[in-house]
Formats: sequence, C-alpha cells, structure tokens
Amino acid sequence: MEYTVQKLANMAGISTRTLRYYDEIGILKPARINSSGYRIYGKDEVDRLQQILFYRELGLGLDEIKSIVTSPAFDRAKALKEHRVKLLAKRSQLDLLIKNVEKTIAETEGRMKMSDKEKFEGFKQKLIDENERKYGTEIREKYGEDTVEKSNEHFRNMTKEEYDRMVNLEKEMRKTLAEAIKTNDPAGELAQKAADLHRQWITCCWGQYNPEAHAGVAQMYVDDERFTQYYDKDQPGTAKFLRDAVLVYTSNYRNN
Repeated sequence: MEYTVQKLANMAGISTRTLRYYDEIGILKPARINSSGYRIYGKDEVDRLQQILFYRELGLGLDEIKSIVTSPAFDRAKALKEHRVKLLAKRSQLDLLIKNVEKTIAETEGRMKMSDKEKFEGFKQKLIDENERKYGTEIREKYGEDTVEKSNEHFRNMTKEEYDRMVNLEKEMRKTLAEAIKTNDPAGELAQKAADLHRQWITCCWGQYNPEAHAGVAQMYVDDERFTQYYDKDQPGTAKFLRDAVLVYTSNYRNN
C-alpha cells in the first residue's frame, strides 16, 4: 500500500512537517514523486519510519538515527529485537518510579516508612538504562556480560551516601584534571592525583578495581569519540591527557 505525506503522517501520529523535514535531511526519502508532485511512500518507507520512531522513543538524536538506519550494515530484524530489550528495560524503570511514588504517598500519609535507599529506586535504573543505550554494546564486548551485570547490580544497591560520594569524586576528579592539564605533565603530581580520583570513582561505579580495566577505560575515552567529546568539551585534549595520566598511574600501581 502507498501513502501520501498526509496519510502517512496521520497513521504514524506525527506532523506532515516532520515527514518533509525527514526528506530534507535524507533520513526518510519518499519512494517516488507522483505526476501531481506529491511525495509517495511505500512499505520500505513505512518500515523505516517505524524504526526512526522507535529510536526517537529511546532518546536518540536524528543524526545518530540517520547514521544507523542508512548504514549498509543495518539489520532490521536485529534492530527490532534490540528495541524490544530496551523498551522492556524502559518499562521496568517506569514501573520502579511508579512504585517509588506510591510508596512515597503512603509514607506521606503515615501508612509506611521508606528507607533512604528505597527513595532512590528507579532513578538509578534510569542512569543504568541511559548508559546501556549509549555505551552498552561497546562495554559488553570489551568486558563481558557478567562484569557489566555485576557492575549494574552494584550501582542499583548503592546507598545514598555511596551514590553522593561517587558523584562528588567525579566532580573533584574533573576539577583536578582541569588544573593538571595546564602542567602538560601526565606523570606530574596533579595529574596523578586526578588519575587516583578517577580510580576511586570507577571503583565506586564498579564495586571493585582492576588496573588493566582502568587502563582500558582510559583508552576508550580516546578511541570512542562520544567519550572524547564528553571530556574535551571544556578543554580539547583532556581525554588524551587523562588516558596518559591513567597509563602512568596503572603502571606504577601494578609495580607496587
């Protein structure tokens, strides 16, 4: 079956302007333009629009979605299975937040008591889900399913105090790193302090420490442009400097 812009937009629950914009940026071209100048969409275009909307629901930006769906290696069946896993995780996270709200209402009305840990259930799962969406494939290939699942379970079970310490460690590490990079000496005192704070931070995240994994994560900051952009947003070269500082740190750590 074929659809005009208006019919496809109505069926998908989006605006005709959105479809025209998708055409302009090359993420979803019509199958053809008819003799009257109308865009006409067929089955392949309907399937691609479904994929785009799935990815949008999962929080991906249009540039990232375009890169995925226009890739020659794109596998629709595989993508659908991945969507299902991620949407189930999202539903699970929403269920946790709903339960959190219900418990908080009950506590407010004096019907029950909540522990500090319970008050943050659902919020931490959201962070895990976001990390899985952005980096899940890479970290699972690099460190294995078991390691990643243990790390996620550790994160879920953090107390408020442990979580606050983790957040503060990253802030202190970033601040120290910003000062250290001015010295241009990855082996210097400030750089090694930043590397040690980074060790403490990832230990909080993982629940354990391994110098080889620490060095591997630091290398990933340079190899993966998403991590590089995160660290280099304020000062270009920060990711590479941190990687170099961590390599010095982990070498010394193994030799001690």
